[in-house]
Amino acid sequence: MTIQEAQEQVDQWIKTVGVRYFNELTNMAMLTEEVGEVARIIARRYGEQSEKESDKQKDLGDEMADVLFVLICLANQTGINLEKALEQNLAKKTIRDQDRHHNNPKLKA
Repeated sequence: MTIQEAQEQVDQWIKTVGVRYFNELTNMAMLTEEVGEVARIIARRYGEQSEKESDKQKDLGDEMADVLFVLICLANQTGINLEKALEQNLAKKTIRDQDRHHNNPKLKA
């Protein structure tokens, strides 16, 4: 599925199952909450914190999908074409960082 198709599918889901979009501030709070859930799993599973038994069954992919879903909701509400925005962002990064990472001694093996 393309990003545009994802935006369309989320919009259709919101309009049928979800009734309507939550307002932008509510969705921003929800996005923060979902990112926190991803951070919790990564900190415990891949970081130095011990993982609680209750966290071991959590699906990182599902939590990342929650983040993506709310981000898409915000994009739809604010009229952002995420596909176009990502293309422009990658072009910007390519120009800006063309040599930056290759010249970073911290990234040398």
